[in-house]
Formats: sequence, structure tokens, C-alpha cells
Amino acid sequence: MAYSQIRLRILPGIRSLFDEPLQLKVEGLALHKSVELRSKLVDDRGVTFRASAVYKADETGQVNVCRSPSLRGSYTGVEPMGLFWAMAPDTPHSKFLKKNVLTPTRVELEALSGETGEVLASEINERGYMIEGVKRIPVQDGSIRGVLFVPPGNGPFPGVMDLYTFGGGLCEPRASLLASKGYVVLALAYYGYQDLPKNPKALHLEYFEEAVTYLRTRPEVSGPGIGIISISHSAGLALAMSSYLPGISAAVCINCCNGNTVIPLHYKDIVMPPLPPVLKNVKITASGLIDIRDAVPDTSLEENRASVPPIERASCHFLFAVAEDDHNWNSPLFAQRAAAALRKHGKETFQVVTYPNAGHFLEVPHMPFCPSGFHAAVGGNVVFGGEPKAHCEAQVDLWERVQEFFGRHLYNKSAL
Repeated sequence: MAYSQIRLRILPGIRSLFDEPLQLKVEGLALHKSVELRSKLVDDRGVTFRASAVYKADETGQVNVCRSPSLRGSYTGVEPMGLFWAMAPDTPHSKFLKKNVLTPTRVELEALSGETGEVLASEINERGYMIEGVKRIPVQDGSIRGVLFVPPGNGPFPGVMDLYTFGGGLCEPRASLLASKGYVVLALAYYGYQDLPKNPKALHLEYFEEAVTYLRTRPEVSGPGIGIISISHSAGLALAMSSYLPGISAAVCINCCNGNTVIPLHYKDIVMPPLPPVLKNVKITASGLIDIRDAVPDTSLEENRASVPPIERASCHFLFAVAEDDHNWNSPLFAQRAAAALRKHGKETFQVVTYPNAGHFLEVPHMPFCPSGFHAAVGGNVVFGGEPKAHCEAQVDLWERVQEFFGRHLYNKSAL
């Protein structure tokens, strides 16, 4: 076999945005011969993620992952992006981390002989987070801390606040990718970042109110209201913000609890205590992971009322995204409770979309699946749930729904 004639092609090109699908082809193979495709990346924590799949060349000596089925490996069947979403960490219970969105994530791709294991061809895919012209602006304004992403063009653009999950710090990939779709996005930190408290005793809604005002008054942002995209603990904050603060038109709540959790939330003279965990409901899996799915109590019980923000007061539209196999908590139940509260007060300003066999961390498309990992509130490794293929499909679907939802509720129709 003349290895020099074998080529691994990435279409439409070796550089792409992280959320964009690709087509991988291996050409010049011996007919019907076995070939193994491998992918590898190293995240910003230094953790290596890998996937592999074995294919059989067709009658033209090609493997096209958009048409050819994987016979075995990290996934089976026809999975055009399987080498990306099926990557698993060498270090167990590690979640993919990207701190610096100014540089792409480099994914090494190789084609190896199924018989000898020799490398036949290789290529590198650079998966970026910002289209050309997006501005990344660090924010230290008053008490708020974060990063503002502004798309290229004259604007003004719809504004979105990105709140990430419990654990402190700042996460920028989703915000930067959303800015690349034409939104001004403020990735907002709320503890454990720069001079923000590392271990706050309470959170104050006034901080988020200041951030809403900051984003709404930016000259690049069109009005009248902004959107919020949130996940896990921060989705509960999004519900509280929508209940008490003006200027919010649309809120995406991914795998939320409709009550306050972990840490007290204050606003003026109101205190929302965290829901008390039901420790007897905590389980240990056969592999030794902590399963906390049923540790958060039912928010409809009278004794938990003080922890539940009055979302019936909200004037915005909601998109509740629910992973049915979420093991961080009972997301399906809490979405039902939120929807019931709105419906009870005559409000149908919400959508609930459910994803069977998906787990807790519904991220941007093609993000490596995270079935387990360290939980800051628990202090140990927990199971997050989900099945890789279904989870990947959910991420792709949800990303499209988020953009459609914000497009419908944030664009100023009178200005069009």
C-alpha cells in the first residue's frame, strides 16, 4: 500500500467553529480494508480526551464518516461527529475545560491500518470559538466581573447574559459562540473570580441587577429587554432574576431546579434560603460515585415555599430544557413545577423541551460527554447521568432551539 496516496480530509476545512459539524474522509485506502480512526485533544487543564472507531473502506477505497458505519470502538453506526462527542478523558471524572477562547481547541485526527496499527494519514482540526471580528472585552464595572463578547458589524444587537453552573470562576465557550451568531453576550461570574468572594455566605440579587443594567445600557445592545442563558444552579438564579428584575425578555433554563439551592439568595428584605438536602436519598453507585438525584426536596411542599422564587411575576418568556436522565437533581420534576406555577396564573409564556437519555451538562454541540465529575457543593465525584449518543443529539437540538428562541423574543420587531 502506498501510504503517500492515503489522505485524511476535513471538510469544509481544517479550521471551524467548535459548534460546527464536519465531514471526515479517508481516501486512497485498499479496497474493503479495515482502518481505525482516532481523535485526541488536550484541554486547558492538561487532561487528554480520546475516541476511536474502526471502519471498513468501501469499493472506491474511501471511508466517509457521514455514510460509513463504525463497526466498533467508542461508538458504532453512522455518526458524522462521533470522533468528537465520544471523546472520553484519560483521567476519570474529568469535564472538558476551555479557559482561553482566543485560541482554538486542536483535535488531532489519525487514520491507522486496521491490520498493522501503522499511521496512514493524519490531520489537525482547529475548533475555534469566535468568528473573525468578535471582540472580547474584560468587564470590571462597579461590582460586576465577567467578559463581554461583541459581534462584528454595526449593530445594535440583542443582548444575552450567560450564567454558568455552580463552581465559581468564569466559563466563556458558550458565550463566545453565541456572540458569533450575532448577540452581545455578557459571561458573568458571580463568585470565585478575580476579587469576587471565593466562598460567599450568600448571593445578592442586586449584583445580578447591576449586571442586567450594565448590559441593557451598552450602546451595542438593542432593546428593550435582554435574554439569559443558564444551566444547573445558575438557572435557579435566572428564575429569581426573572421574578424580581425588570428588563428581561427571555430566559433559557437548562436542567434547573425551580427553587434556590446550596446558598442563601438575598434581594432587598427578601431572603430565599437554600432547599434543605434530603441526605437519606443520597445513593452510592456500584462504581463508587455519589448519586444525588433525589437529594433535593419537592419544591411544591409548603415547608419549601420560601426557597421558591415567584416566577408567576415574571414578564419574560421561558425555555426549559430538561434531560430526563439528569442525576444532578430531578430536572423533569422541577420543570413541571415551574410550568405549573406559570400556568396556574394564566401564563403560557414558556416551552418545555425534554431529552430522553441525556444527562446534566447540556453544552454546545459536539462537546465531549461528561457522565460524572467533581461537584463543588458535594465535595466529591457524582454521577451526572446520560447516554453519550442521546446526549450529543440533545446538545445539537438544544443549541438550535436556543438561537431560535432568542431570535423570536429578543429582536426588536419594530426596528425590522
